[in-house]
Amino acid sequence: MEAVSRILKGLRWVALYAAVGVFVVLAVFPFYWMLLTSFKQNRDLYVGATNLSHVPWIFNAPPTLSHVRLLFQGTPYVTWLYNTLVVGAAVVVITLVVALPAGYSLARLVGHWGERLGIGIFLTYLVPSTLLFIPFSRLVSALGLQNSLWALVLVYPTFTIPFTTWLLMGFFRSIPRDLEEQAMIDGYSRLAGIVRVVMPLSVAGVLTAVIFAFTLVMQEFVYALTFVSSVDRMTVSLGVPVALVRGDVYYWGSLMAAALFASVPIAVLYSLFMDRFIAGLTAGAVKG
Repeated sequence: MEAVSRILKGLRWVALYAAVGVFVVLAVFPFYWMLLTSFKQNRDLYVGATNLSHVPWIFNAPPTLSHVRLLFQGTPYVTWLYNTLVVGAAVVVITLVVALPAGYSLARLVGHWGERLGIGIFLTYLVPSTLLFIPFSRLVSALGLQNSLWALVLVYPTFTIPFTTWLLMGFFRSIPRDLEEQAMIDGYSRLAGIVRVVMPLSVAGVLTAVIFAFTLVMQEFVYALTFVSSVDRMTVSLGVPVALVRGDVYYWGSLMAAALFASVPIAVLYSLFMDRFIAGLTAGAVKG
């Protein structure tokens, strides 16, 4: 029986490591494929259709920097990155200013109204952008913000605030009311109790909200296509396909390089704050 127990235990460890290995491969493979395609020669990218001896997941020909050179010298890619960072930072600040007090208020609202309002706010996030870009276009035009990054700063919070509010509401519910009441007994006002007690405990949730809001901004395409027409004012999600997809010609090497350079910093950020990110996400999802 002891031998059988050891065998079963060994099999469980093998299954665990196998599952982790599969997950790691699935997570790393997109980055590896982007890296590979970014530095492959064109003949190495397309020869596989006619040459059965061609191996697609390695360099069959010497690597080249031509695709990266086209990306940085043939397109304003750095400008797109800067525009994305500016818009993302502004939207994140606006989102937190609105979503933090809204999420806290809904979390502390007594009865079922808090939950119902929270669900109602989240449902506004699910409204597709294809239904909203026409009325938003009228608003942006009336304000004179057409072809401006400020149009994106104005519109993007309409979908980042509902989602972030719902996320923070679930997280604030995981913080016991007793802590705030104890702070008020000790002489703090409610606002001081929130700032000194609740907010330090909410770092994980706030960080989760920031990452999600910035990621939503970075990947948005429809509003950017609608409100921005000048190439030098585009964000990454719009500028890359506009500049590197010309008719039926796809500059795959440069497209993959653009995706790689834009996604790696986000992946690194996720990795550095993984513990806090998971803590904030699970607290809001499980206890919300």
